[in-house]
Formats: sequence, structure tokens, C-alpha cells
Amino acid sequence: MHRKKLVAANWKMNLSPGQGQDLVKRIKSKLPENLNCEVIIAPPFVYIASLTALLEGSPIQSGAQHCHTESSGAFTGEISADMLSQLGVRYCLVGHSERRQLFQESNDFIRGKVDVILKNHMVPIFCCGEPLEIREKNGQNDFVRKQLEDSLFHLKADVIQQVVIAYEPIWAIGTGVTASPDQAQEMHAYIRSVLEANYGDQVSTEVRILYGGSIKADNAAVLFSQPDVDGGLVGGAALDPDGFLAIIQAGNS
Repeated sequence: MHRKKLVAANWKMNLSPGQGQDLVKRIKSKLPENLNCEVIIAPPFVYIASLTALLEGSPIQSGAQHCHTESSGAFTGEISADMLSQLGVRYCLVGHSERRQLFQESNDFIRGKVDVILKNHMVPIFCCGEPLEIREKNGQNDFVRKQLEDSLFHLKADVIQQVVIAYEPIWAIGTGVTASPDQAQEMHAYIRSVLEANYGDQVSTEVRILYGGSIKADNAAVLFSQPDVDGGLVGGAALDPDGFLAIIQAGNS
């Protein structure tokens, strides 16, 4: 089965309003004419409304970096999935390693976020991945499997097929170190095997698994050429229009 490649930009906490608008305009103006991969931009919350309007009429879809598990209430500073959905957001990151590490988001909390994202007709991009000390002990498979089991495997087969999984080795995020194509393929194939064991062949074949971890213009094509790598979750390189366009081109080929 052919899985459509997906290239998602996570701007994190970067760019001024003007810089964000300029970046989107430049990417829009130079997109490949025959775009056959999906492209998502997840800016900081405060830019979502203006950038969603700017993206209207283009094939690029808007995403969010985070949401809360509750739909409303006394949660100062938080944003609900319902609010995002009403702004036209289509995708929402969940379980990013920075949220897990810096904000102590547990597997259970992430599970609640997955549910509320789906309830509001958005697609969760579920991030999983191991830190360096786990990789050095060769414990990455068990570590990632537990993340999947705790936060995703309560979903029924027809629902989990809607989820996008992003494997992000924590040791390769923002470090300039990238998992080798073989390392990425090995983990993606393992994730697919865990999906197959729990949900069967159809689900494991349909779910898209992205790679996230220092993707750049010069390594995107070889990473995306791996049979179980279905695109990328792009951090720093997404802030450079030419670099991000080159990554989109790699996903488009």
C-alpha cells in the first residue's frame, strides 16, 4: 500500500509575527506544482489564526504544538483542542519529547490529549522516542513500546488508523546528530511490528510513521527513502524556507 508522505514543521517557540508571515509566504510561493505529499506547519499558538488565514487556498495545513486535556475551565495559559479545531487546525502534536521532559507530561496525560484531539476531529501526531541512556543500553524497543501501549493502544483499530506516529530519538533532537537511515528504518519497522501484533496487518500498513530528529535538506531524501519512513517532523530546518522546501521536495519525490 502507498502511504502518502507527510512533512510537518514544528516552529517551537520561534519567530516574530512578521518573520512567521514572511516564511509562510515564501514557502507557499515556491511549493512544487504537483504536490503529492502533505505539508503541515505548527506555529506558536499566537500565530495560528493569522497563519491559518494566510494558508487558505494552499495545500499546506495548519497544526498546533500542544493542547490541554480539558475542553474549558480554570487552566490559566492553556488552550483546548476545541479552540484549536474552531480555528481550523487539522493536526496537533502530542507527546513531544520537550513536553515530556520540560513539562513532565506523563503517558497517562498524553493518552488524555490523544482522546480529546480525536474527539475534536483533529489528527494527533503522536511523538515517541528514547533518550540516549536508554539507547546506549539497547532498551529503545521496550521504551517506545511502552509509550505506544500506555497512550495509544486503548484506541480501536478504526480510530488508531487516523493517528500519525512520529519517532523522535531524543538524542538526535536539536543536537545535530541524526539517527542513521538504518537506525531510523529499524525503529520504524519495529513500531509497525508492534502495531501489527496489536491491530493486525491492515492497521500496521496504513498508519504513517514520521521521523523527527535533526532532519535537514541534505539528509531528508535518504531518510524518506526507507520503506517504513513516511515523512518527517522538522524542527530547526523548518525555520529556513529554502531548507524546508528542499525537505518537502524530498517528500514529494
